[in-house]
Amino acid sequence: MASEDHVSEINMERLSINNNGSGKRENYISWPEYFMAVAFLSAKRSKDPRTQVGACIVNEENKIVGIGYNGMPIGCNDDQFSWIKDTSDPLRTKSLYVCHAELNAVLNKNSSSVKGCTIYVALFPCNECAKIIIQSGIKSVVYVSDKHSHKKETKAAKKMFDAAGVEYSQYVPKSKQVIIDFTEIDGQKETN
Repeated sequence: MASEDHVSEINMERLSINNNGSGKRENYISWPEYFMAVAFLSAKRSKDPRTQVGACIVNEENKIVGIGYNGMPIGCNDDQFSWIKDTSDPLRTKSLYVCHAELNAVLNKNSSSVKGCTIYVALFPCNECAKIIIQSGIKSVVYVSDKHSHKKETKAAKKMFDAAGVEYSQYVPKSKQVIIDFTEIDGQKETN
């Protein structure tokens, strides 16, 4: 955990003012950092005890058009369905029921189409999500982790993306965290 001095230093750095006379703050987060942070924040809604994944779909104008996280389908009580990954009873395996973040982001879209959009996602999409991404017209995937790169599902996803011309790239964050301090708004001082 960061020391209070270190956090203050980060906050002061974030609040530094442009010296060209405009008064604009300089050290704000970039668009990719913002969209990936939204994906990670949405993942906090997931009830999955093992893997929480979020996704954020963005159009060419840098407008968010869809957000999703991995969870049970609407109407399926989170307490009545299994969240277990490996079990001897196949009907008690979460993979049969959980909707992935990418699917939910596409289904939750607030526009008529996501064609030409970019999806920011915490984890590289599986083959089933790759199909949805391709079919919906999303043109690029930005992800943080490719920890399942050795699995057949990920290899199949990459093969489909390559064939369909969907670009994918790993996002390398400038910092490990984006801190949201709900009390910060009360502590800001007017500078004009």
